[in-house]
Amino acid sequence: MTTTFPDVSISTERLVLRALEPEDAPALAEMMNDEMVAAWTAVPQPFSEDAARTWINEYAPAERTAGRGLDLAVTEFLTQRLVGVVQLAKTNWRVRSTELSYIVAPWARGEGYASEAALATAQWLFRDREFERIELRTAADNTASQQVAQKIGCISEGVLRNACIARTRTEDGGWADLRTDYIVWSLLPEDLEGVADQFAEAGYSSFADWS
Repeated sequence: MTTTFPDVSISTERLVLRALEPEDAPALAEMMNDEMVAAWTAVPQPFSEDAARTWINEYAPAERTAGRGLDLAVTEFLTQRLVGVVQLAKTNWRVRSTELSYIVAPWARGEGYASEAALATAQWLFRDREFERIELRTAADNTASQQVAQKIGCISEGVLRNACIARTRTEDGGWADLRTDYIVWSLLPEDLEGVADQFAEAGYSSFADWS
């Protein structure tokens, strides 16, 4: 039984999801230093280009090789600009399940890229890798992330109380931890039925191709 993810490239109408590359380091660092990313993730702040290079050259390859997950750069098809990251983590190969998360750069928000990238990843996992469950966890106040989960067909399964540590700005400009709840979402293969039609109505195809 396969217990590692392949080195894959996933293409949609507007995006290409691929392995992170050394040339992504400056844009990745800039993205990770965004206020919204800092508030809703555990990414160290400030996030340097050296940290980005460590992520690209060491952390991401190690996660894939060990079978724990997969980190994909989300880039625009036409410009090749880095617009986000999709991560798979906590993969259970016996259950054929994994946890999916996404980050969108501030310069690319409002374009529907998170939904398009997350849906393409889900299609690949279900159809090509024969996964049976994808799980998402969104902070209780992170409405943007929750909207993405709903848009791709996820079902809310409940709340993990006090399970999430977000961050908030302090008066002196620093960051302070803020404990909150996680909303747990799941996506099963059958949940994707009808999602393609909704994406078509939004003005773009949900078709994804991979190699």
